[in-house]
Amino acid sequence: MDRAPKLAATAVVFALCAAVAGCADLEARRFYRAGTDALDRGDSQRAVADLERAAALEPEISAIQNHLGIAYEDAGRSEDALLAYERAVALDCDNRAAEANLRELRARRADDLQSGDLRSPPDGDAVHDARSSPDGDEPNTGQGAR
Repeated sequence: MDRAPKLAATAVVFALCAAVAGCADLEARRFYRAGTDALDRGDSQRAVADLERAAALEPEISAIQNHLGIAYEDAGRSEDALLAYERAVALDCDNRAAEANLRELRARRADDLQSGDLRSPPDGDAVHDARSSPDGDEPNTGQGAR
């Protein structure tokens, strides 16, 4: 019995699986970059849309979750931001940017509760500019750490 056809078929299946996984990764990176660019431009709605798509494709990448949290916060969606920051930290406990964003959002929410002001801040108000890249590297934008 010749194993060559079975091995060839198995190799093709593995190659297709790798290609599909690679495409999802590339697509997620494209949406991550587009979302980050939208954040830099102050377009929080576009940032949310792009980063949600990146997170759907690569839900286990801490930096994408962190940027999604920033976009949610910029869009005035503090509860969604809190969940995204928590997920980012759960995925990578060494993501200092996500830790800082989570800590600062929790502090602002606590202050709001004490003062009786439960409204979300307007777009971009008091959002910590702490970023990390999807590779876990430090920030790659010109706006400081976000």
